[in-house]
Amino acid sequence: MSFKRINYRRITTFLVIFVLVWMFLLIKDIPKPLKDVRNKLSAAQKYDHIDKEAISQKVDLLFERVSNELEESNRLLLEVQQKLLARHGGGAVRESPKKPVLPVLVVACNRVTVRRCLEQLVKHRPDPETFPIIVSQDCGHNATYQVIKSFVDSDPSISVVLQPNQSDITVPKKMRSLKGYYKIARHYKFALDHVLVTLGHEAVIIVEDDLDISPDFFEYFLGTYPLLSKDPTLWCISAWNDNGKQSLIDLASPGLLHRTQFFPGLGWLLRSGVWGELRPVWPEAFFDDWLRDPAIIKSRSCIRPEISRTYSFGKVGVSKGQYFENHLRHMQLNTQFVHFTKLNLTYLLKENYDRNLRMLLPTLVEMTAPEVKNSYSVAPESVIIIYDSVPEYTRAAKALGLMDDLRGGIPRTGYEGIVTCFIKGRRVYLVPRETLRTI
Repeated sequence: MSFKRINYRRITTFLVIFVLVWMFLLIKDIPKPLKDVRNKLSAAQKYDHIDKEAISQKVDLLFERVSNELEESNRLLLEVQQKLLARHGGGAVRESPKKPVLPVLVVACNRVTVRRCLEQLVKHRPDPETFPIIVSQDCGHNATYQVIKSFVDSDPSISVVLQPNQSDITVPKKMRSLKGYYKIARHYKFALDHVLVTLGHEAVIIVEDDLDISPDFFEYFLGTYPLLSKDPTLWCISAWNDNGKQSLIDLASPGLLHRTQFFPGLGWLLRSGVWGELRPVWPEAFFDDWLRDPAIIKSRSCIRPEISRTYSFGKVGVSKGQYFENHLRHMQLNTQFVHFTKLNLTYLLKENYDRNLRMLLPTLVEMTAPEVKNSYSVAPESVIIIYDSVPEYTRAAKALGLMDDLRGGIPRTGYEGIVTCFIKGRRVYLVPRETLRTI
């Protein structure tokens, strides 16, 4: 009996110890993923009482604060960029640092003096890649072609194309003496098609073979070219002032530019989009006066300088030299280099230009043309001459020494009928009375 009792106790003790050890090991070896799930469930139960809407509002508020901080950082960065551009670019903010390609089209015929024009273009152009030169020759004049070819052979950025249509042109009997103007119009259409359609350029600077250029000729076009894409009421840039005689301009303001609805020509820039409008209806002759018709140009304007960037030395031409002697030889060519690409030219945009005129014109002292011409006092600095009819304008223009003719109802250099000049230290505005009420 005693032996059996001792054995039973030992077995019982052993079993109890075995069960305890087994349970300990079982709890210790619970897989970690199960523990994680248990912990997460416990956390969820612990915070189940928190308001979910309040949490959402706090998250939205945090997101808004981060967004505001980011927006403010971007604003400050833009402000720094603009100040840097203003410091190094005269206040002008450029849309793109990439320079456009603006080929120069030289329209030539039978003047060997094209050499003078080409020499100056090569001398003053800052960059052959930006300003390749394309000479289009009409007339089949071999001596002129040999001059052009000498430039082409020595410079790969210069090319020549020959107008293929050398046939005679039939014109009305009364226009036979003016046949040259028909050939010029035909040549211009071919040349502009070659550059803007065949070669596919976006824009072109057009000069004729008898033009001198100013040292800042290329800088002028490079600086003003962006205005054409910014303002749909502009269609061309011109280097010419029709009233650019020394006695009629402010020589102290070589960087001053104006808007005009009168096509100046004599060194001008045209975009391919506008050429697409003009080429289907291009005239048989007198294309320059045709471009002065408000219906053709849709009442758009050009930019022109206070002081011309071109000068015509071509005394002999289709006009027989009369226009040269009476007018062209008296023009002033700019000699001071103006960094137009560093200037803020937004005052030339229509909205700004018109607003400035509306503010200025009513404040001016009214004078007559003879009073302006005969007065030697520079006070006031700016004056206005009001006219009510074309004859009144013609008389005033003649008295001041201005070109007094009109084309398409527009006086030379006119903008909304306003013609401005600079005489004896005064800025003078000839203004239609109607414009004072409507501008």
